[in-house]
Amino acid sequence: MRDELVRRFEDFGTRTALFDRGVTVTYAELMKRIRDTRQLLALHGVKPREAVVVHGDYSLDSVATLFALFLDRNVVVPVVTLTDTTLDTVVEHCRPGHLVRTTEHGIEIQDLDAADTAAPAGSLDPTGPDAPDGQRPVHGRLGDPDAAGLVLLSSGSTGAPKVILHSLDVLVGEKLEKRPRRRPNALNILMVLMFDHIGGINSLLSTLLVGGTAVLPRHRTPDEICALIERHRILVLPTSPTYLNLIMVGDYHRTYDLSSLRLITYGTEPMSEELLQRVHRTFPGVRLLQTFGTSETGIATTTSQSSSSTYFKISDAGVEYRIVDGELQLRSRTQFLGYLNYDDDSLTEDRWFRTGDLVEEAADGYLRIKGRAKEIINVGGEKLLPLELESVLLGSPLVEDCVVYGKPNAITGQSVCVDIKPTGEITRAALRQHVMEFLAGRIESFKVPSKINLVDTIAMSDRMKKLRSRPGADEK
Repeated sequence: MRDELVRRFEDFGTRTALFDRGVTVTYAELMKRIRDTRQLLALHGVKPREAVVVHGDYSLDSVATLFALFLDRNVVVPVVTLTDTTLDTVVEHCRPGHLVRTTEHGIEIQDLDAADTAAPAGSLDPTGPDAPDGQRPVHGRLGDPDAAGLVLLSSGSTGAPKVILHSLDVLVGEKLEKRPRRRPNALNILMVLMFDHIGGINSLLSTLLVGGTAVLPRHRTPDEICALIERHRILVLPTSPTYLNLIMVGDYHRTYDLSSLRLITYGTEPMSEELLQRVHRTFPGVRLLQTFGTSETGIATTTSQSSSSTYFKISDAGVEYRIVDGELQLRSRTQFLGYLNYDDDSLTEDRWFRTGDLVEEAADGYLRIKGRAKEIINVGGEKLLPLELESVLLGSPLVEDCVVYGKPNAITGQSVCVDIKPTGEITRAALRQHVMEFLAGRIESFKVPSKINLVDTIAMSDRMKKLRSRPGADEK
């Protein structure tokens, strides 16, 4: 597998691999940087098979470091935003030997103190830090002494992030099964999803292992992303529903020439019917494809019923699915090997992963995501999924964007709340009156929000999806 990856990169030669901050990087140059990085890592005492934290977003150095560590059989822990809490979690459960920071000035390598990487009491990993050939406990869980690993962290919005272990060999191997593109620069993809996100890693591997071009943004503002689409004539844009809405409401699709786009893939969160219609009207010549995946099972190949439909099929030979009590469960070839800091209670006894996504299945086998089970709002026994109400509200000409969530209520258990960013200037009182009149006759009474907040922006995570697990915005 390692030999095949190197052979492909060498064969691609003068093809453009990356556009990084205005600099064109060929595959030959990328391969040279990978070799130089391997030498640099060895010089600083980074041993094969140890876990290594890579702090930074997409850049030539971060991409080269990822592949260098893959070739050296390390366990890679990519982290874009490295807080003290995140580092403490990684150190406790991954026991990394080194921290690699990729900066504008190059690579900085820090030797993490051995005392900090000692296994805590009750550690799940029986292998000691002095294992042969520098092998660390996390690597031992890969089940193959010659395998490379990948550790991803969940968003951690409700507590400490889950530390998710993958076989990087399996993820790379899936992409190497696809034939390389014959024509140079026939595939160029903008890396909008994060370097430490399963979707971002999937986009990078899907692009480079077939000879495509990855365009690396410095920032992820809609202004910069649309400017890059125009400048590099981007064909494929992987993003999220929330981010697509930001592009549209900011009129960036009119400011920049986005006519090169042929495909927009959207995932990370459910797409509402109304928002999809907005996107379809805004980009009429672009195919819209709903993707689906989880940090635990990888990204599945999907087929949308149409560009104007939120129904899709999982059309991946490496992924099985089933629906149990309305919840989608998956089992895949790229499935994670386990959590390093949580019990695997998300797995059934027969190793199906409970996604937490509630779906409905049409007679023809197409699926529609209704929302997350943990986001259900229970109002006196009546249940509402936020996406349903959001889709209705987005049909209002006065609602630019919104987010629905539940808050505790002493009488009904929960109450329905909504933050609304209006399309223009309006008072909260006028907005509330409009919402009540607009919703009348469209929804059942228990779904009508008891609190309506007028906000300037809709809170979004760094993974480009709406934030719901929070107290809510201040009233205005």
